Amino acid sequence: MLLAGKITGAYGIKGWVKLHAFTDPPQNFFAFSRHQIERQGRTESIQFADGRAQGKGLIARVVGVDSRTDAELLRGTQIWVPKEELPELGPDDYYWHQLQGLQVWSQHEGQSLLLGVVDHLLETGANDVLVLRPCDGSIDKRERLIPYLPDDVVQGIDIEAGSMTVVWHPED
Repeated sequence: MLLAGKITGAYGIKGWVKLHAFTDPPQNFFAFSRHQIERQGRTESIQFADGRAQGKGLIARVVGVDSRTDAELLRGTQIWVPKEELPELGPDDYYWHQLQGLQVWSQHEGQSLLLGVVDHLLETGANDVLVLRPCDGSIDKRERLIPYLPDDVVQGIDIEAGSMTVVWHPED
């Protein structure tokens, strides 16, 4: 399962909720056929009867949630979707979750240096940024921010091997 969004609050008085979607574009959140949430340690399915863009986010009507009070109880709830429902990507395209956990190696002065592992990515507007955290065998204990620029900084990705090769000076 992949984290696809979060309920951020109630909308109106008829049980609608505000959503923050982690999909791009946000409206793709509604393309998934199955959504799950975790409440009080239990995983349960959740269905949306309706949904649309509203302002900077999304709003949706959850089946079985008919009042603002019920909608408020869902505030902060994370919404998960099955990985299998993600659309196929091209050969050199990757979902962020596929990059998380990859070891990042820099080719520097004829040496391969382990900089760390991809912890997460940031959207900056100009380009995405890899956030690396140190790991066993990395050259130091620094967190690093490296621009995710395929064919420029990022030279290769091998999902099967769990590694990414970058051209990045280890002191940057």
